[in-house]
Amino acid sequence: MADEQAEQVTEARVRGLVLGAALGDAAGVAEGRWPGSGGLRVGVATQLAAFTIEGFVRASVRMKHRGICHPPSVVANAYHRWGVLQGIVPQTAGGRPNGWLAEVAALRERRGSAPATVAALRARVYGAPVGGSRGAHAVTRGLALAVPRAISRGDEAFAGTIREIAGLTHGAPDAQEAAFRAADLLARCLRGEDALAGLSPVLRALPLPGALGALGPDGAAAALLGPSEPSVAELGRFAPEATAVSALLGGLYVVARFPGPETVDEALRFAAGAPDGCSAAAVAGAFLGAVHGVDALPVALLGRLELAWELDTLARDLRQEMVSSPGGGEYVPARDRYWWCRYPGG
Repeated sequence: MADEQAEQVTEARVRGLVLGAALGDAAGVAEGRWPGSGGLRVGVATQLAAFTIEGFVRASVRMKHRGICHPPSVVANAYHRWGVLQGIVPQTAGGRPNGWLAEVAALRERRGSAPATVAALRARVYGAPVGGSRGAHAVTRGLALAVPRAISRGDEAFAGTIREIAGLTHGAPDAQEAAFRAADLLARCLRGEDALAGLSPVLRALPLPGALGALGPDGAAAALLGPSEPSVAELGRFAPEATAVSALLGGLYVVARFPGPETVDEALRFAAGAPDGCSAAAVAGAFLGAVHGVDALPVALLGRLELAWELDTLARDLRQEMVSSPGGGEYVPARDRYWWCRYPGG
């Protein structure tokens, strides 16, 4: 059964998810208007998403070689490496951050603010209190956790892992729940299922923003899936603020209005019109990429996308680690002798 699930989770869909999320983030940064020339800059959410993937791969490598691992702690260390590269927290006594991602120059450059993540990182060093953030980064940085979720179908322990990774920096239960629901819905897409079918149970698990609360889960699901034309005002009703719940609902609204592979560019530019356009567009891009695969993403835009090569590599490596363990394990020789150097699990 695990092999069958791995075959469903194709490389094209995984790459589409990761690159689609980054392209959506870039659409938000550009406020829905692609510049005529030059690179397409991504935001801090994409930087953190890269370290989420890298940290999770390292956790998997550690588990296979050491037999014991707490993935959220390894991902927390990945965020700390990002913080060191950004100059947010001091370098540890162990020396400079290791792993290949730490060598990427663009990850040293500021690409926006991540207050909840920064507060948590500084608390680890300085003991400052960390609040119950509901922010959108709880969802956007962890979208690729849908890949192991899809392959480990039915593993409720991993559901807890997704929530715990969100909770490293975002203490609000609704942010953690939104992070899990986003990954779970995306996992359905990766397996070729319809993520928009049966949305009412998902909406029951989340606090509906603003006027949607009066509709209730069933009414909100009907409004989200309704046949109406795309409306920026209606998008703002589903995603009125920069929260994790709004990011998920806004992204789903966009996917429901722009379901086809031929309208990905239009969908992302439309999503950027949400009050927190980067987050809604990142979620929409992840879903569209997971449903249609990487070939649905406009090549002309991907060719200009900041960190595109790095993210594509991470997407491929995440799937490889989940499917075939190139780095081997305690009793299994490595097929890729450089895997441990790239993703040290020590």
